[in-house]
Amino acid sequence: MTLAVRYTAARTLDTAPVEPASPGPGEVELAPAYVGICGTDLHIFHGDMDARVSTPAVLGHEMSGRVLRVGPDVEGWRPGDAVTVMPLRWDDSCPACRAGNRHICQHLDFIGIDSPGAMQQRWIVPAATLVRLPDSLPLDRAALVEPTAVAVHDVGRARVRDGERVVVVGGGPIGILIALVARAAGAEVRVVELSGHRRILAQKLGLTAWNPAAEDVPGLVRQWTGDAGADVAFEVSGAAGGVDTAVQVLGVRGRLCLVAIHPRPREVDLHRFFWRELTLIGARLYDRSDFEKAVTLVADATIPAEQLISKVVPLTQAPAAFEALEAGGDVMKILVDCTDDAQGAAV
Repeated sequence: MTLAVRYTAARTLDTAPVEPASPGPGEVELAPAYVGICGTDLHIFHGDMDARVSTPAVLGHEMSGRVLRVGPDVEGWRPGDAVTVMPLRWDDSCPACRAGNRHICQHLDFIGIDSPGAMQQRWIVPAATLVRLPDSLPLDRAALVEPTAVAVHDVGRARVRDGERVVVVGGGPIGILIALVARAAGAEVRVVELSGHRRILAQKLGLTAWNPAAEDVPGLVRQWTGDAGADVAFEVSGAAGGVDTAVQVLGVRGRLCLVAIHPRPREVDLHRFFWRELTLIGARLYDRSDFEKAVTLVADATIPAEQLISKVVPLTQAPAAFEALEAGGDVMKILVDCTDDAQGAAV
């Protein structure tokens, strides 16, 4: 038997033994090493996704680990290979897939939400989802490849170019990663964030961060840009005020990239969209090229993953880690150590 973190009901997680399976044709068995807890996992924990999640559900999709066994017909992988997983399984037949947009398949299986995730000691996944990691990349840092791939996709969707001025509204993990990826693309970046802890971390990473509760952010953008406004704004806060700020900071023909999931409709200043010929861009998930670029950015330390990891806990303490993230405070990214050694030490 192996251990897994399971969601069983709203605000209820357990760590329970599960019967290990064997990889079938086209599948591999992985030993997850580190799994990050993300905002989607918290939404599941709160019960907000019960219509989609079948209980008991094993959570987790931000991961790194190693191949344990390969199933029949699997080529190119062998035990011991360091990997991460692009947790998407599409049908290849819906209109989105036929148009080349498989990552937003109309019947998408997001592994870790719609099917069992990585927060367990053994995990069976399709070999097609594996992404190779360099041996030199520590596995704890590699657990940030998946959220970095989100940021790579977002920056690509917004078509950020060298020399452009970019405002990121929301300085959580994804917001900070977007800021770092945009900076690597040659943009000048400002981060808007209420949390003092997150602003301090952004500044340690060489980013300028503004407090919207105490500063006139649109005014600061006008000063910064010579009254032109920003070329791109990313809305990553998920708040109504964040949407308003992202719209107000944009210059003529600016692009607003919507990253956060908004659970309810928001009021938007459409007159400003008309007056300045603004563009709204949706950004969701990633494709394989985004993942491969993310591996490079984490491996070469363009993304300083070690500075974003607030805490590492053994799998048996994962339920408490969800509560710590929910409480906020001085926490950015918590990783769950799923290795056998970590659980033995915890017991």
